[in-house]
Amino acid sequence: MVERKSTGLFTLGILSMIVTHALVHAAGNLRSTLYPILMNEFQLTNFQIGIIAAVPPLTQAVFSIPAGWVSDRYGAKKIIIASLVMAGTGALLAGVAANAWVYILASVFLTLTSTFYHPPSHVYCAIAVPKDDRAKAMGMLNAGGTFGISLGPLSITVLMGMLFFTWRQLYLFWVPLILLGIVLMLVVKTDKYVNGENGNAHTEHVEESDPDEAESLLTREFITYISSRGVRMFAGSMLGAFLSIYLSTVRGFTISQLGLMFGIGGVFGLVISPIGGYMATRFGEKRWILFSQGVGTVFLIGAFFTSGVYPFIAMYLAYRFCGIISMPAMAAITARLSPPGQMGMGFALSFMPSAITGIVGPVFAAWIADSYGYFPIFMVAGVILVLGLGLFALAVKD
Repeated sequence: MVERKSTGLFTLGILSMIVTHALVHAAGNLRSTLYPILMNEFQLTNFQIGIIAAVPPLTQAVFSIPAGWVSDRYGAKKIIIASLVMAGTGALLAGVAANAWVYILASVFLTLTSTFYHPPSHVYCAIAVPKDDRAKAMGMLNAGGTFGISLGPLSITVLMGMLFFTWRQLYLFWVPLILLGIVLMLVVKTDKYVNGENGNAHTEHVEESDPDEAESLLTREFITYISSRGVRMFAGSMLGAFLSIYLSTVRGFTISQLGLMFGIGGVFGLVISPIGGYMATRFGEKRWILFSQGVGTVFLIGAFFTSGVYPFIAMYLAYRFCGIISMPAMAAITARLSPPGQMGMGFALSFMPSAITGIVGPVFAAWIADSYGYFPIFMVAGVILVLGLGLFALAVKD
């Protein structure tokens, strides 16, 4: 058995994961903020918006298991480069989209990039540090992701609201930056045991005698755990499909205000995501998730009973913050419940519920919107979030 020495959390390899995680999400997270513009540009109905929101998750559902397999087989570097190529392709297609079909194809590529990116990057960070530091490493990785999620909407506020870019030019803006991410991954030398050369070579560095190490992937605890994620992600997909449309058409938000609201949370995520990792390490992963996501759900439901633009933004941002600080603990639980040689598949399966529910959730939300209006969508989603958190409490052991 070979045991590696810890090189700490702040390594060049982990830094490259943080940067590429931001780039993967930046262009991919423009879509939900742009829905009001796309609705007018392509003359779309609520149902068609629901379909556009559902097609990328359908793609993710189809490719999640292959993404996990290639992650375990080939490791971080090659798969992350491939995912960045997909991101650049998707941003380029969106930038030249002349109709809704080309835009949907671009959205598929932008979804595939995160589908193939997440398993190897999470495995890299899980293997690159001691087990006690996993939640901290995941917090750093998620800081890059949440920052990237914020960069997309914030670029709408700056480039469209101040510099008068069109939405197509906005997508093209991200293409050269994604290319720089590819160059970064080509020049960075990641450690061999997490680079995945020679297949699962990294598994030889895991302590075989660890009694807490998972021996099988599809245990009852793991299946129930990802089911609880699926329930909450179903609610999230309902919110994502129609929140910007509701806020712009019913509550009078401008596109710049939407970009600010969706973007600013991720900027603070650079700080609060690592803090979430440290808090999960201190208080326990399950307890921290129950607390943070429970409080966040209260803020989300309360936001819809405020009046005015900025009170809503404040409550929504509190909900986002609570979600961000819970993410490192969720990733650490996924790593704990996955056998070392199948950790990439474990992460792929943990993201799969969002793909499956993302297909049905927007269409269900569109039906509610057409039948009862936009507001009931968010109340139903709030109830589903509570149910998902209850299932998580029953599913995962302390």
